[in-house]
Amino acid sequence: MDRIIRCITTDGSIMASAVETTDIVYTAQQIHHTSAVTTAALGRLLSAASLMGNMLKKKDAVITLKIKGNGPAGAVVAIADSTGNCRGYVEHPEVSLPNKPNGKLDVGAAVGADGLLSVMRDLGEGEPYVGQVELVSGEIGEDISQYFAVSEQVPTVCALGVLVDKESGQSLLSGGMLVQVLPGADSAAIAKLERNAALLEPVTTMLAKGMSMEEMCHQALDGFEMEILDESPVKYVCTCSADRVTRALSTLHPGDIRTLADESGKMEAKCQYCAKTYEFTQEQLNQLADSVEREHGQK
Repeated sequence: MDRIIRCITTDGSIMASAVETTDIVYTAQQIHHTSAVTTAALGRLLSAASLMGNMLKKKDAVITLKIKGNGPAGAVVAIADSTGNCRGYVEHPEVSLPNKPNGKLDVGAAVGADGLLSVMRDLGEGEPYVGQVELVSGEIGEDISQYFAVSEQVPTVCALGVLVDKESGQSLLSGGMLVQVLPGADSAAIAKLERNAALLEPVTTMLAKGMSMEEMCHQALDGFEMEILDESPVKYVCTCSADRVTRALSTLHPGDIRTLADESGKMEAKCQYCAKTYEFTQEQLNQLADSVEREHGQK
């Protein structure tokens, strides 16, 4: 079972979070039929979204991460709630690229280094907060670190990883870490963290060794006393429903609603996050159009 934890040093200088998203990324790959490299891209962003969503204070808050570079994968999107449950998609899941010379998946080439990372926090009270930064590499971890440094002025180490089978392209392990310097941290604590970050093993290496989330945080915070703030299971969760689709259709003009059915007399709406299909008959569309007309007086 995937799990997320948040920790803090006892002196209150550094916060660290770790998440395993192996089941989440496996589920995403099954839903979207992603290639090896787009599995890695989507998996990294899902891990980042889970970590950042779990940092939100309000129960019904939601965070949306969108990376749009100039690479062939197109847009990569991940959404998470305040528990760390998440969902996402990649615009062109079929894209496949040669590995880097060192054998690693070339996520940066698939995403592209020229583009933007957008972060939208919706706390359910007024207008959502939206921040944007230019991409650093398209490798996602570096781009998340850049976002925190530029948009929120918080020094951050973000490590994300997805391990896929070289033969089948199947995802095997996935997870992430987020380590942040808090206000009031002194230079000695920052220097110690920088040394730890330089020695930190890749996330998938730590997972492959069987390390727990606690052990991963201990490695990042080596030399500090650490306490666990909270922990919880996380899953791939989609919030789509027939009611949500109906409400979306209700925003259209009644005349347009009546013309949505195809030659078979039906309309299908497919969720981009979980691939579930919702079907509406011509009669249902006519009834919905009538309802919109009565509510808004449209013809």
